[in-house]
Amino acid sequence: MSEIDGATLIARSLKQQGIDHMFGIVGFPVGPIATAAQKEGINYIGMRNEQSAAYAAQAYGYMTGRPGVCLTVTGPGVVHGLAGLANAQQNCWPMILIGGASETFRGGMGAFQEERQVLIATPFCKFAHGIESVARIPYYVEMATRHAIYGRPGATYLDMPDDIIQGKCELDKATQVQRVPEPPRSVAPAENVEAALDVLEKAQRPLVIVGKGMAWSRAEDEVRAFVERTQIPFVRSPMGKGVMPDDHPLAVSAARTLALQQADVVFLMGARFNWIFHFGLAPRFAKDVKVIQLDIAPEEIGHNKPTEVALLGDGKAIVGQLNKALGARQWFHPTDSAWRKALSKKVSENAATIKPQIDDDAAPANYYRALRDVAAWMPKNAILSAEGAGTMDIGLTQLPSFDARSCLNAGTYGTMGVGLGQAIAACVAQPGRPVVHLSGDSAIGFSGMEMETLVRYGFPVKIVVLNNGGIGPGMPAIPENPMMNLKPNALIYGARYDRMMEAFGGKGFFVEEPKDIRGALDKAMAHDGPALVNVVLSQSSARKAQQFAWHS
Repeated sequence: MSEIDGATLIARSLKQQGIDHMFGIVGFPVGPIATAAQKEGINYIGMRNEQSAAYAAQAYGYMTGRPGVCLTVTGPGVVHGLAGLANAQQNCWPMILIGGASETFRGGMGAFQEERQVLIATPFCKFAHGIESVARIPYYVEMATRHAIYGRPGATYLDMPDDIIQGKCELDKATQVQRVPEPPRSVAPAENVEAALDVLEKAQRPLVIVGKGMAWSRAEDEVRAFVERTQIPFVRSPMGKGVMPDDHPLAVSAARTLALQQADVVFLMGARFNWIFHFGLAPRFAKDVKVIQLDIAPEEIGHNKPTEVALLGDGKAIVGQLNKALGARQWFHPTDSAWRKALSKKVSENAATIKPQIDDDAAPANYYRALRDVAAWMPKNAILSAEGAGTMDIGLTQLPSFDARSCLNAGTYGTMGVGLGQAIAACVAQPGRPVVHLSGDSAIGFSGMEMETLVRYGFPVKIVVLNNGGIGPGMPAIPENPMMNLKPNALIYGARYDRMMEAFGGKGFFVEEPKDIRGALDKAMAHDGPALVNVVLSQSSARKAQQFAWHS
């Protein structure tokens, strides 16, 4: 009888489940797993920080539909990886975190980097388990995969002790499992579909809110058919950006406050009434707004706001049901309605408000002027990874997306540091597509060492850093006695992040004048490897005044 070791069996089990890439950092005791993964045909991407590796794994899972895998060492390595595990769980993205662990027979003895890893991972994921025998490895990998992609997708954790990694079993004694099929697409009751259309037909001011649940379910074609058939205006969540093209005539995200506040019926389509959409409550929504809610998770129905009609199940399948039911109806929202006219007017007014900043050539550049050139330069089929406070918030309004799953950002958890991990995931998941990472100078500090990863693997990510010297605007210069006089949010204004990229072997460009931005961007794009354009930004530049605070 032939024997198989634990490292090879877990690699083979992952491959069986359709997992082709692994992100991580090797060390005790997981090095053999990475080596075995490569032998089994899984591409291993070695990162510089477990957080970034986990952020890459969760974004890869979202983009491909099969879980991304992150491999970490024991103790502190797992703790670092928890950041991505929690982010995946909050974003509803599928990933498997595999943590090395102390030997099973040394539990509680104070072994090297010993930690109660299953215990600490459990609150941040859907499923967590320690693997107690080599033979049962395939069983647990199948379970982790199934939990990650079935129902509401999310994060899972597997604990791999050293003696299981190095242990062996007879190959015919290993638990036999099947590849987890693609998740079943559940549909809504026909009466609920008709009830939803009845509510929309009676609405005077209907609005569709498109969330990343529609991107996950690959429902972009169905959503577009529904919106264009009904002629209902839509806004999108930050990660729902691209499910419908940003330049679509029914897009009203530029009039978001008016749209949310005055809609009498909201179709919440794969989005949640959490902080991103102000919990569905007044003053950001009308007190008597009616809600049609499409979600895959039963517990989400009615969360924070009562639901008029619930459509429980798969986004692609249910919007397909709606489209079929619309075939028997003559109704669509009038293109010349007072609602459409009011939204169009507000979109134009808001565009006029920011136009002076877009056209302002004064140096240093403001956000809108810098992003004008980035928007004109960025390829239409690019995958955008964005993070930072003002940089991401303003950037998502100014940089258009035209395809689903093409805009990765801080997401539901509002996590800084995700940017370069997600950009690396984009390169791996969709090789050949341009990848642009937009970052504030604070945000680039969380994962900047991954520039070396970009160069090492030849990932041609183009990074644009908007540099205002702080977490938000910093200070013009470092004062004397900085521990007393330096603003808590301040960083070095004009720090040379471009030179960091050059030090690793990429291309870097430093821009102080708005007139030079486009030329630097073009040179970065012409370079066949990773490049960084570091744009000095005015410290007085800010987003236009908002009617409500972000959390109200």
